Amino acid sequence: MSLSYDVNLTLAKHEALKQGAMALLRSIGGVLAELVSGAQYRAFSVSTAAAAIQKMTRVRVVDNSPLGTTPYHRPPRVIHVYTKNGIGKVGDRVLLAIKGQKKKALIVGHKMPGSRMAPRFDSNNVVLIEDNGNPTGTRIKVPVPTHLRKQEGEYSKLLAIAQRFV
Repeated sequence: MSLSYDVNLTLAKHEALKQGAMALLRSIGGVLAELVSGAQYRAFSVSTAAAAIQKMTRVRVVDNSPLGTTPYHRPPRVIHVYTKNGIGKVGDRVLLAIKGQKKKALIVGHKMPGSRMAPRFDSNNVVLIEDNGNPTGTRIKVPVPTHLRKQEGEYSKLLAIAQRFV
């Protein structure tokens, strides 16, 4: 009689442990489902350093210069930024590797969020310039930020060939 009582008691304990474990798994499953469903609706964001123009950043040439308009199998990349901290913003000069050549360019738009009321672009846009600062092309295909007028530097020739401003 004590043996069957011990077996029944052990089975009852086992059943209670099993149900407790199942309840724990259900609650964990609910938490995991909430985490997964919450992750589906999160917005994708890029950190500021990743959106900045620095070395090895791919850029888009937005003027009608012959070097910038002909297709090539590699996108132009920044190989040097002419600033103290190595991060380029609108109005800064950069050195590009484009079609096996080194060319200077001027940043006219970037993805990185800037100061308040400054436009933010979908791509990192540059205009090719010569060593003396004259633009290589005769037209700029995208809107140019108006706060480029207020910045220090000689941008009058660049602003003269721009068709639209933001």
